[in-house]
Amino acid sequence: MTANIAFMFADLPFIDRIPAAAAAGFKFVECHFPYDIPVDRLLAALNAAGVQMTGINTAPGNLERGEWGLAAIAGQEAQFKADFNQALNYAVALGAKAIHVMAGVIQDPSDRRQALRVYVDNLRSVAKSAAAHGITLLLEPLNTRDKPGYLVSRSDEIAEILAEIAEPNVKLLFDIYHVQIMEGDLTRRIERHAPLIGHVQLASVPDRWEPDLGEVQLGHVLAALDRAGYAGLIGLEYRPRGDTAAGLSWIDRLEAAN
Repeated sequence: MTANIAFMFADLPFIDRIPAAAAAGFKFVECHFPYDIPVDRLLAALNAAGVQMTGINTAPGNLERGEWGLAAIAGQEAQFKADFNQALNYAVALGAKAIHVMAGVIQDPSDRRQALRVYVDNLRSVAKSAAAHGITLLLEPLNTRDKPGYLVSRSDEIAEILAEIAEPNVKLLFDIYHVQIMEGDLTRRIERHAPLIGHVQLASVPDRWEPDLGEVQLGHVLAALDRAGYAGLIGLEYRPRGDTAAGLSWIDRLEAAN
C-alpha cells in the first residue's frame, strides 16, 4: 500500500509527512502536487526516510478560476505541456512511476466534445515521452459531487478514451470512492476494466474516511482485485477521521479478518 500524503498526516507540514509515513510503517507514498518544494529537497527527505514516491499529479492550474487540470482545456495546450514537463521532471528525479494527468473542469457543457478531442490529442502528445522513462500516465474519473463539471466522471468513459488514445502506458486510475459514487457495480467493473487499470485508490463511501467504513465491503473489493489479476500498489487516498497513525488500525482488522 502507498500512503497518499496529500490527505494523510495532514496535521504536519508536507515535507514532514514523509518521515511520519515511514514511522507508521509505509515504504511507499504518493501525493497530489509536490511542486512548492524543490525536487532535490523532496528526494533527500524520501531517501532519509527510506520511502519511495510512487505517483504524483500534474499541476491543477489556477484554483481561483476553478481550474482542476488543463489536459482537456482548449487554448491551454502550451500551459498543459509546461505542466506536464514539470510533472515528468519531478517523477523522473523522484523515481515515481505514475503521473495522474488531470483533465480539467468544463464550464460549458457544449464544450465537452471539443474538450474530449483536446484531451486525447494532449495525451497522445506526451505518452511516449513518459514511456521512455517507464512512467505510466493515469486517467481518473472524478465524481460530480466533489468536482462538478470535471470532464470525465465514469470509469466506463475512461475505458472509451483509452481505446482511442491506444498508448500502452496510459491507464485507468480506478478509485473505489469515485467509481462507487458514480457507477457502483464495483465487482463487475473491476472484472471488465482489469486490463486497463494502472492504479487503485481506496477510501470509504460516502465520507472518504478510512476504507473499512461506509457502504463498500473492503475485503470483497480487495478479493475482486486479486481475482482480476491486479498486482499493483493500492493508494490510500482518504481523509482520516482523527489521528492518521491511530486510524491505521483498520489494516490490522482487515488482516485479522482474512
